[in-house]
Amino acid sequence: MTNPTNLELVKGFRDILPDEALKREKVRQIISETCKSYGFLPLETPTIEYEELVKGDNELDEAVSTIYKLKDRAERKLALRYEFTFQLSRLLIENSNIKLPLRRYQTGNVFRDEPIGVGRYREFTQFDIDIVGDESIKTDAEILAVASEIFKKLGIKTEIVVNNRKLLNNIILSLGIENKEFVIREIDKIDKLGEDEVKKNLNKFIDKPTIIKLLSLLRKPLSYFSGKKFKGSEELKELEKICGVYGMKLKFSAKLARGLSYYTGNVFEVYSQDFKGSLAGGGRYNEKVGKTADKKIPAVGLALGFDRVCELAKIKPEKIKCLIISIQQDEKAIKLAENLRKKDISCFVMYQISKALDYANSLGIPYVIFLGKEEVKKKKIKLRDMKTGEEKMLGEKELITSL
Repeated sequence: MTNPTNLELVKGFRDILPDEALKREKVRQIISETCKSYGFLPLETPTIEYEELVKGDNELDEAVSTIYKLKDRAERKLALRYEFTFQLSRLLIENSNIKLPLRRYQTGNVFRDEPIGVGRYREFTQFDIDIVGDESIKTDAEILAVASEIFKKLGIKTEIVVNNRKLLNNIILSLGIENKEFVIREIDKIDKLGEDEVKKNLNKFIDKPTIIKLLSLLRKPLSYFSGKKFKGSEELKELEKICGVYGMKLKFSAKLARGLSYYTGNVFEVYSQDFKGSLAGGGRYNEKVGKTADKKIPAVGLALGFDRVCELAKIKPEKIKCLIISIQQDEKAIKLAENLRKKDISCFVMYQISKALDYANSLGIPYVIFLGKEEVKKKKIKLRDMKTGEEKMLGEKELITSL
């Protein structure tokens, strides 16, 4: 057997150790339960799809250009998913009995072969919430309401920024600019690169006076576009009104582009003062899902950056509640552990007292139970609070109540 020559992690990937994994598990649970409370159902799709499906007709999108490509034994061209949305097209074609609207949430890992940095990985977890088959702007607002509730439960203060792709398209066309998709991709980079850098890029195709007019328009409030009857502004006004019913305030920004080309209406991103970059983003994509089957299937959705959300979430996940130390009372210790688990008290048994206490401290286990001859004789159990050092002799019922 040969020894491996490289035992390091592949660049852009990472291990998630128990403390962090526990927090992620709790965050995932909170998001899932919130989605269910709004009537959404879970969905799972494969990590690998045919390359042709993954690329779709969005090859110009930056995210699509970063897909991981691979081949199977039959030399078929495959790729790792870079998001979940494109998979909905195949799913609805292959499962024609699915009743619309489909209200789904989905979590899983996605992959992008792109430059890495602090907090930026090539494998990351995404959490999507979508409503497919309903074109009402009320569903746009509902998606934002779910997201708002999730962040509230996680203790993250956020700001929801909105725009509309029809409006952005009209702003660009009103200036006689032809290369719309290129301009939208550059506008999407303003917050990341700054206006000066974006100006340089735009200057390759647009003259300076037009660039100045464009950037000036992108700073205008929604009332300006609404007053000028720009297409798309009416959808934003309706979204604002419905979100008000949910108790949400929206911030308008004509600069918000959402780089992916499949958006057709309202788009949105969620920000926090505690994080540079967005925590979630999405919008309406009425022409994406049904395109392959030549059908019009309206859809709206939002993707949460799960890793970023976990980093900011102000929650304390539950750790293991107690450690039982058997002092030559193994059978009774095992039975006690089983009884505690039936009461949803997490625990496990160790059989060496010297190592057990250090182990409990290292894992932050709050309670230790000692079970030896003396305890069995008195029909009592010794419980130690690891934080205070206080010890009590309790009956099993008292122990369960105490824990």
